[in-house]
Amino acid sequence: MSPKPPSVLLLMVDQLAASWLPAYGHAVVQAPNVTALSEDGVTFDAAYCASPLCAPSRASLLTGLLPSRTGVYDNAAEMRASLPTVTHRLRTAGYATTLAGKMHFVGPDQLHGFEERLTPDVYPAGLDWTPDWRAPVDERLPWYHTMESVVRPGVSAASMQVDYDDEVCFHAVRALYDHARTRRGDPFFLVASFTHPHDPWELPARWWERYDPDDIDLAAVPPLPLDEADPHSRRLRAMCRIDAADLTDEQIRRARHAYFAAISYVDDRIGEVLGALRESGLDEDTIVVLTADHGEMLGERGLWYKMAFFEDAARVPLIVRAPGSLAHPGQRVAEPVSLLDLAPTLLDLAGLDASDLGDIDGRSLAPVLRGAGSRGAPVVAEYLAEGVSAPMVMVRDGALKYVRCPGDPDVLYDLAADPGERRNLADGTEQGAAAHVRAEADRRWDLRSLEEAIRDSQRERRVVVPALNRGRHTAWDYVPQSQAMRYIGTNADLYEIQRRARLDTDDRRAS
Repeated sequence: MSPKPPSVLLLMVDQLAASWLPAYGHAVVQAPNVTALSEDGVTFDAAYCASPLCAPSRASLLTGLLPSRTGVYDNAAEMRASLPTVTHRLRTAGYATTLAGKMHFVGPDQLHGFEERLTPDVYPAGLDWTPDWRAPVDERLPWYHTMESVVRPGVSAASMQVDYDDEVCFHAVRALYDHARTRRGDPFFLVASFTHPHDPWELPARWWERYDPDDIDLAAVPPLPLDEADPHSRRLRAMCRIDAADLTDEQIRRARHAYFAAISYVDDRIGEVLGALRESGLDEDTIVVLTADHGEMLGERGLWYKMAFFEDAARVPLIVRAPGSLAHPGQRVAEPVSLLDLAPTLLDLAGLDASDLGDIDGRSLAPVLRGAGSRGAPVVAEYLAEGVSAPMVMVRDGALKYVRCPGDPDVLYDLAADPGERRNLADGTEQGAAAHVRAEADRRWDLRSLEEAIRDSQRERRVVVPALNRGRHTAWDYVPQSQAMRYIGTNADLYEIQRRARLDTDDRRAS
């Protein structure tokens, strides 16, 4: 008899850079559950999202494909239903596939392989947030980031995002207990995807009070004078109207305080889900992965939010705990990796062939986790949304990070010598050492053709959006089916329902 394949619990958070976690060296933030997971698993010190924006990053995580290949260029680009995901492949292999929380799918298909979805999404599923590369960057669209979250973080008794993540946690916990009660013999793929610590930062006092304001530092890399900033930073500053906010040091510290409180809040929710995994007796057979869709600049270089390839926007946490599959629990991996690698890695660890996903951009990290290999290729990423008017792409190879965007000067950083990304080497004497990363960009991208495809997509959506918003509106937003009948209904066998719903402590490890 072949061994039972491992289950998978994917814990996702939103807008969390690796640099803001104690597991990655932050001295002030409190996130004990993530830290404990890091100590028991493998921590990747240089993991990058495929795009520093929500919907493109998440589509790439599930498919192993760059945004230029999924067609999910931005936060309003449809993810087509026929696009194979890791969820489809696991479901075909007999996994129970469940999603609780945010995935920011755009389009009528709000499942993409999941058997059940336990919560609505926190963001809309329509095409309305379509960028317009024809417009000047400082011509604001109504859904652009503003500085309100930075200027007015709140100590709040209740907020929309806390309500949402409390619900995600509740459903994820109950899904684990339900699986232990009713489908213990089947492997599962459960995604618990939280919206914190994404702005707005509005947390109850008990999370604010974990931090002493005097412990919170200002940016390690201070705001640059506008004429010294790179062109993309200038665009982001104009688009979000950062300079117009004229932030004081007190406002910056308060915004950071709020963000740290948001991390501690979501860490508590993660702890609840991991506790349910343990209490249900499913932990010994379950791979746990923690990651985020992109990072948060949090005032570094005078920038906020994401949409850039600086480390705080693009480098994300990636921690994997895989019982029985890790060579060295507590190991740290310095080699750059990508969230594109997650789909083939999970399939590899599950003993499944990733070839059904096609010629993907990701590579399995299972050999790295087992201590028997390396990724062995440069990491690549794309940004194709608001704030640029041509594709912006990144190559990370070893310590070198190279960024190309037509119309802008090239950018090259040596992260070993310059972790703060203060010195652009692209036009200096060192540029010859980066010939291979330039060659990788030349080989991988036809940026002119990609720009045409993106502009065509935007043009099509500009036709569709006003039509769909006229007259009777039919939303694509996901509404879960009522679960009222999980309790005691009319003509039900009262005692049979109660027996099935019970999971005794002594029975948790039963197969």
